Amino acid sequence: MGEPFSIMTEGAWRTPLGDVDLDTELGKQVLNLSGILKEDYLAHLQEHAVEVQLPFLQYFKPDVRIMPIVLASADVDTYREIGQALAGAVKELERDVVIIASGDMTHYEPQQSAERKDREGIEAILELDEEKLLRRVRELNISMCAYAPAATMIVVAKELGAGDTELVRYQTSGDTTGDYSAVVGYAGIIIKAGGMSPLVRLAKQTVETYVREGKRLRPENLTQDMEQKAGVFVSLHMHHELRGCIGTFEPAESNIAEEVVTNAISSSTRDPRFLPVSIDELDSLEYSVDVLTTPERIDRADQLDPKRYGAIVEAGWRRGLLLPDLEGVDSVERQIEICRMKAGIGPAEAVNLYRFEVKRFK
Repeated sequence: MGEPFSIMTEGAWRTPLGDVDLDTELGKQVLNLSGILKEDYLAHLQEHAVEVQLPFLQYFKPDVRIMPIVLASADVDTYREIGQALAGAVKELERDVVIIASGDMTHYEPQQSAERKDREGIEAILELDEEKLLRRVRELNISMCAYAPAATMIVVAKELGAGDTELVRYQTSGDTTGDYSAVVGYAGIIIKAGGMSPLVRLAKQTVETYVREGKRLRPENLTQDMEQKAGVFVSLHMHHELRGCIGTFEPAESNIAEEVVTNAISSSTRDPRFLPVSIDELDSLEYSVDVLTTPERIDRADQLDPKRYGAIVEAGWRRGLLLPDLEGVDSVERQIEICRMKAGIGPAEAVNLYRFEVKRFK
């Protein structure tokens, strides 16, 4: 019934524990950002996947507000668009949210078959790979009714900087009824906030692949942020000491993901201050990724702030760059001095000054 990609933004849902209000502000923002989701209530009238979660949520948080969404079958690009819209709304409104994908796993197959198929789907979710999940559902004919919400949840989680994943438990209806001839599978999986950001994970995977195998990693399943273009610096530390740092002032690749891959390889093997990273060092490395805004030319040094802005000092073809918020760099004068030294620009030479901001991922 109703729209195939349906959201409700107004009203309340009633359970025996009382009414659950809808988060109208968040819902309206999602609608503004998504070209696929439609305002509709018909799709929710006979669909219980959201409904069965509400008493549990009310028990633990009586004032909980929800944003119910029902999704039909589609391709991975559709779920990515919806997931990116959801994440965008959460970011813009700066909300703390819980994303819940609700539905069953395999339906009415023998225990051994259901468990074998479900493990393949669970593995894809734990790897935060929405494309792999949909491919395995299709190729293995997994009768999982929650693959659309699960794929969308993965996209949202990655956009919001998901960290670790955890399989809490997998069981089937046979564990309750004793009948293992035709079971329904159930998996409880948690995707945790925080942890290593997708960009840092990409840098880490790139370095490990290149050092171990000599191969350049090809980034897949890009988040929306990765698809943009920007200058990027990748920094490596070992035992809290710098072990490599290479980057680009301005974008040189087709997107941020490729920029990270290129600079991660350079930081680990081509920084002239260090020997190439060895296999034995990989487990001790710490990573950070800085994504730069477009440099802005400024007229005076007092428009810099070493904590907030990175600096670029330019004289002809020579340019020296220093990232912001570095230990030991606590004045504009020191920031400019280091930039001059890095570029081989004398202290009396006339220069152009630029400033930029960075978003730092660890």
